Amino acid sequence: MSIRRFESHEPQLGNRVFVDETAVVIGQVEIGDDSSVWPMTTIRGDIHSIRIGARSSIQDGSVVHVTHDGPFNPGGFPCSVGSDVTVGHKVMLHGCTIHDRVLVGMGATIMDGAVIESDVIIGAGSLVPPGKTLESGYLYVGTPVKQARKLTEQEKSFFLYTAKKYCELKDRYLASKA
Repeated sequence: MSIRRFESHEPQLGNRVFVDETAVVIGQVEIGDDSSVWPMTTIRGDIHSIRIGARSSIQDGSVVHVTHDGPFNPGGFPCSVGSDVTVGHKVMLHGCTIHDRVLVGMGATIMDGAVIESDVIIGAGSLVPPGKTLESGYLYVGTPVKQARKLTEQEKSFFLYTAKKYCELKDRYLASKA
């Protein structure tokens, strides 16, 4: 695994975190307990901070980055991912805020200043434009995303089921390294 300091910032990993040896985690990054970072993922907190909550998974080939503070972006845009979030393969998260219990479909892109409230599914390949807020309890799809429909109770229960399954899988990976 490649955990890299950048200037005065060292990534902070919680308990039982799995970071694949091909993933890169740089700078102002905090990853919560029982979370996982899968192969070929880059989490680069070099010009602003990144926080990932507990029991969240950032899957293969994803990129998590931020936007600096400057005249075109006063304050910049950190990136925050809540707890029990599943980020699918090849997702781009850039300077956005994702609350708890969210499923981000494969290949989706979430841009600067976007806010994803809790209990949301974002369909594969979707684009969440800068500054857009996605309301809790809905499925969103498209480029740009549009609210498709309310989530069913079964879909809502899937958030914690998926988080638990990825925790179990990362524990198997950690055990195989012991």
